[in-house]
Amino acid sequence: MNGLLFFVAQTYYKNQRKTAKELLIIVNMLKTGDQFRHRFCYSQEDVEQYARVSGDVNPLHIDPEAGRNSMFGRNIMHGFLGASVFTKIFGALWMADGHVYLEQTLKWLRPMFADVEYEAVVTVVEVFPAKNRVRYECAIYDPATGDKTISGEALLLNKKQYVWPEGTVS
Repeated sequence: MNGLLFFVAQTYYKNQRKTAKELLIIVNMLKTGDQFRHRFCYSQEDVEQYARVSGDVNPLHIDPEAGRNSMFGRNIMHGFLGASVFTKIFGALWMADGHVYLEQTLKWLRPMFADVEYEAVVTVVEVFPAKNRVRYECAIYDPATGDKTISGEALLLNKKQYVWPEGTVS
């Protein structure tokens, strides 16, 4: 597919004398609406390890009896553990080379549980070409119910990946 896109970009920009590197950037550059999806699941062992590392040893997260007796009927995952998937996405999966986190907002909408599969979705909301920055909408869904569990936004800087030749972003 990228070969076809490269040919289209090469044809479209042929009179502007773009280099091969500039054409590859045009083919791969982000635009509003682009999305990345990632399914993930944390185990109860992951939750317990996060409790040890973070120091948040609230029984609601790690004590099965406290979880059963809670309004949730079982242990819930730490909110920041669930949201940590965004650092995985930006740090290792989605145009990761060179990302620097500048901002992250989060709203916890529903509890998340160990051993349940979730889907994180990041969507390009706004592009700032002059500053090599992109604002993303960040959300986590429970695919079984369609419920959104976490929502927020992130602003990232990336001088390696977020490069747009002049005149290619309106």
